[in-house]
Amino acid sequence: MNYSTLKKTAALSFASLMVAGAAMAQVDSTSTDSTVTSTETTTARVFGGSGQYNKWSFGINGGITSTSMLTGGIISGPTDYPGEPIISWGTGASLRYQFSHIFGIIADVNYGRVSGDRDYSQKKNDAGLADPANQGYDKFETEYWQGTLSAYVNIGSVDFMHRKNSLNFYVKGGAGLAWYNPVTWRNGGPDGTGSTEFDPKGTHGLDRNNTYAKGWVVPVGVGAKFRLSNAVALNVGYTMTFIDEDNFDGFAKNYPGSLDSYSYAYAGLEFTFGSSSKPNMDWVNPVAMLYDELYDPALRQEVEALKGRVSAVETAVSDLKKDSDGDGVSDQFDKCPNTPAGTVVDGAGCAIVFPAAASADSAGAYSNIQFEFDSSVLRTSAYPALDATSADLRSSGATVTIKGYASSEGTPAYNMSLSKDRANSVKTYLVNSGVPASKLKVKAYGETNPIADNSTEEGRILNRRVEFSK
Repeated sequence: MNYSTLKKTAALSFASLMVAGAAMAQVDSTSTDSTVTSTETTTARVFGGSGQYNKWSFGINGGITSTSMLTGGIISGPTDYPGEPIISWGTGASLRYQFSHIFGIIADVNYGRVSGDRDYSQKKNDAGLADPANQGYDKFETEYWQGTLSAYVNIGSVDFMHRKNSLNFYVKGGAGLAWYNPVTWRNGGPDGTGSTEFDPKGTHGLDRNNTYAKGWVVPVGVGAKFRLSNAVALNVGYTMTFIDEDNFDGFAKNYPGSLDSYSYAYAGLEFTFGSSSKPNMDWVNPVAMLYDELYDPALRQEVEALKGRVSAVETAVSDLKKDSDGDGVSDQFDKCPNTPAGTVVDGAGCAIVFPAAASADSAGAYSNIQFEFDSSVLRTSAYPALDATSADLRSSGATVTIKGYASSEGTPAYNMSLSKDRANSVKTYLVNSGVPASKLKVKAYGETNPIADNSTEEGRILNRRVEFSK
């Protein structure tokens, strides 16, 4: 098979694999459920961490090598043997660890041979004179071992078209070392016959006793992987290896002006190992996972339960605000339901009864309101005086100042706060009984202005008070 035919066959095979992979991806993305459309269930979660996936993979591959697999010098560097490339062979093994859906590292070990042949039409004449540009070098075959470590970028993980990946594309690039032995044939005739073989194996290195020469290499590659199962994939790719030496082909033509390079087109299998209960990170589409989590049955049950709790709270709040008789006191606290409309009620929803013939003063209106020690809670004994005060204020429309006081126990600052709380308790009662809040002013005096001796308990009781001032 000549090189031109091989190129066409390889291109057609690669295109066929792409079409087959796209078809598999389309089939795998089909589902019978319009809501949750994954053909395989998974326990993985979008933010569940990398520990929920299988991340280690081991691969084996084989393929063809050449000094310039791509014509026109698009990727390959200049060659010291400008004839039509000779196809040779290579093999490899890889170990990969995937840190995320996109990024990983891969270690490759390769062994193979690279060959090249000069274009004999470049001979100067039929007399067999050596071409000065090639200094008599006719062809070469290099045996090589190579070990590299590369960054691996999976560019097919996030797919907005398919729910599950079956075809992934990737790029990789890194660095490593190559050990190689170039065998050359030199000084042949115009048709390449009569060349003399030169095998330098065992004569490399400064001491001329090394089996192989060595040099740094930089591999750059692209490829595609086809999902055969969760743990097995078909891997095809192309790698161009740039060598930091000009003797890989046995002929240092323009060193250091030109460096050697070779290409490797390969196909193989990759095996992902780990627990069978974990998904392979290569084939998980995090976009589809995020969508599926919205329809997770457990999550939907939690949402429905939350809706029920919210509904119960809303019902309780609605019941709390319910006031059937419209007296301003909710049913839950209304001790006198069905009060006639317009009836003035107290805080318990019961009608306030005012003595018809009694004056405001005789009914105790505006009399001092007493409080217990360290308390701002109204005593029930204060209700009659407060009701009489409320009746007078509502009928007269007068404005009154509510003054709060305290006895001398505690600090002045605390007593000031306590006296204000006592005045506000009185104001709240009067407002609830129908007195406009705008007619009530509150002032706090703390332990100042006592009306009795704070050195006696009797005096302190009298000083724990609220006074009214018109």
